[in-house]
Amino acid sequence: MLASVNLYSTRENEINKFLESFYQKKVDFSSLLSWSKEYQNPIEMVDIIGCFIDNNEKYRLGMWISLDPGVLINVTDSNADLLIRYLFERFPY
Repeated sequence: MLASVNLYSTRENEINKFLESFYQKKVDFSSLLSWSKEYQNPIEMVDIIGCFIDNNEKYRLGMWISLDPGVLINVTDSNADLLIRYLFERFPY
C-alpha cells in the first residue's frame, strides 16, 4: 500500500495555483477539482503537508492523507503537527 495525499477544491484552478507554488514551476491540470499523489516513502509527504498548512489562508483547498487502506485523515491546522510527528515516528527511514 502506498501512502497518498489528496487535494480537493470547489474553485477551478485553485489546485493548480497551489501546486505551482509548491513545485515552483508551471503545472496545468485545466479545471481540476481534485488531485492525488502516491508516495513510496510516506516521509516525502511532510513537505506538501507543511506547505499546505503554511498557505491555507491563500487557497481554498482541503487535504486528506491516507497511510493505510480505506483510512483517510483530514489535514487541518490543529492536527498537522501531530500528523507530521506521527509520520516520522511510524516511518523512521
